[in-house]
Amino acid sequence: MGEFWVGVYSPQLFFTDYYLSPNLNGDEMRKGWKQYSLGQICDVIAGQSPEGKNYNDRGEGLPFYQGKKDFGAKYICTPQKWTSQITKEAEAGDILMSVRAPVGPINFATEKICIGRGLAAIRPKNEIDRDFLFYGLLQKQPEIIGNEGAVFSSINKGQIESLQFPLPPLPEQKRIVAILDEAFEGIAVAVANAEKNLANARELFESYLNGIFTQKGEGLEMVKLSDLATDITDGDHSPPPKSPAGIPFITISNIHKETNKIDFSDTFTVPEEYFQNLKPNKRPRVGDVLYTVTGSFGIPVIVHEKRDFCFQRHIGLVRPRDDIDGFWLYYLLMSPSVFQQAKNGATGTAQKTVSLKVLRSILVPKIPLSEQKKAVAELDEISATTQCLKAIYQQKLTALTELKQSLLQKAFSGELMVELETAIKEEAVA
Repeated sequence: MGEFWVGVYSPQLFFTDYYLSPNLNGDEMRKGWKQYSLGQICDVIAGQSPEGKNYNDRGEGLPFYQGKKDFGAKYICTPQKWTSQITKEAEAGDILMSVRAPVGPINFATEKICIGRGLAAIRPKNEIDRDFLFYGLLQKQPEIIGNEGAVFSSINKGQIESLQFPLPPLPEQKRIVAILDEAFEGIAVAVANAEKNLANARELFESYLNGIFTQKGEGLEMVKLSDLATDITDGDHSPPPKSPAGIPFITISNIHKETNKIDFSDTFTVPEEYFQNLKPNKRPRVGDVLYTVTGSFGIPVIVHEKRDFCFQRHIGLVRPRDDIDGFWLYYLLMSPSVFQQAKNGATGTAQKTVSLKVLRSILVPKIPLSEQKKAVAELDEISATTQCLKAIYQQKLTALTELKQSLLQKAFSGELMVELETAIKEEAVA
């Protein structure tokens, strides 16, 4: 995407994700700025949930919001639920804060609404611009961590009111808002472009992958997946014994969808004896392909290094025959055509499961080993290219997120206005 520049307020003043550095000095406050607690400059209304029997989806009463799930990018989404029992109200223009996990995200209310216990409404008084308050709370999100409760992390009304907030004169607040509005608009465009490029990189690989495994060449034989494997099984169904040291036991949470790799850093271990007593087809070996079959089903992982470990029943194991390349089988199980068959055969309501019967019966192409290896070489090359592109765009998204936070830190330390005034003076001299 190239270097990213955001023009801010003056033609000669720019901030970039390459050259913007915080250099903050929060102990020094600009002349005319004062420090307040949020309770001094805002009214904070803690939410209270009505009784469930008073909820409806017919538009009767006030729109009701319970927590962050209905938040948009900046404004609360269209209501899906209403209540005839009004408990705590928020007005149009109030800032809504999520006060139960996740704690800290904010949105604007767009109309009068009823708020449940997962939200608090923050209503600015006359001396503070509501957009300035919004940006200030956005800047404070990293430090709003709440209390660790048994079920939720939360923050209460008193804690919100005690947040310290720097407040410049109202005209200066509006100038800062104008600068941040322009900068954030430019960042939003850059983020959208990076996300589009990231999606394109994924689609490029998936398109190439699907093309290879859906070619209907003359004489192409379609067989069941079981015809390419010596074993298709799942992990041990018995609860495994745990031990302080031993053999890693992986669960479906240890398999990462984005990387198709196993994370061994967060596993528990089982005794060596338990592992040795498992059937050979439940002890993965190099060349085997693991395949998630429950919940986030359809994620393949190739076992590419010799390492003892075992796995839970929500993971399947496909052991290729001698004339089947393990990496070809891995890419085959990654293909959209195979995933669609698995999805069509999955059963269950709370979480879908692909049974071993369904997995074994998935139709796949059967090609000679030499052609498998050729396809693997091509797929390895396109995979490496797309992974590189994905890393670049992901880094760009991370840099843009850091840029937003740096701008906010500068804005609420007073540095932003110092740099603006310096730039204006330099422009006047020139």
